[in-house]
Amino acid sequence: MPLRTGVTRPISLLLPTALAAVTLTGCALLDLAADCEGTDARVKELAALDVLGSRPEGATVAEGFEEVDAGCWADSGDVVAHAARTYAFPGTRAEVGEHYRTAAVRDGWTPDPDAPAGDLCLTREGMTLRIVFLTAESLAEDGHGSRPDLTTGAGYSVGVESYVNDGAGAGC
Repeated sequence: MPLRTGVTRPISLLLPTALAAVTLTGCALLDLAADCEGTDARVKELAALDVLGSRPEGATVAEGFEEVDAGCWADSGDVVAHAARTYAFPGTRAEVGEHYRTAAVRDGWTPDPDAPAGDLCLTREGMTLRIVFLTAESLAEDGHGSRPDLTTGAGYSVGVESYVNDGAGAGC
């Protein structure tokens, strides 16, 4: 009985193709499996940075945000340690910006020349420091509801993040 080649040819082509796909994506699958295991020391290091406790005169720790919000997240192979504090400040955004430009630069942070206009973002030793001004919308998205103490004046969050797994350079 003659061998039917119509069925074997597609199978013989399919097997090397599948093997090549598994080989090529093997590293990518390992990257996707990266997680926050072993990042506790880095998270604690970020949470202890002096810049998180620095604030302009008159700024207060926002109610419900008494502790440093610190942790780690992993997504698509990136593992990032982060720490942040949230403050209520009766003054202006400009006053907050001036305070952090002075305090952070004194502490070794460098303003990122590539940061979008209006963003306050600095870098140091593989870390990124951002000042984010809070709005009613951003608070609602994060599940904090209506917080007039953070949406009048200059409610803001000062946060630091650092890529853990690949030594990626900090940037804004």
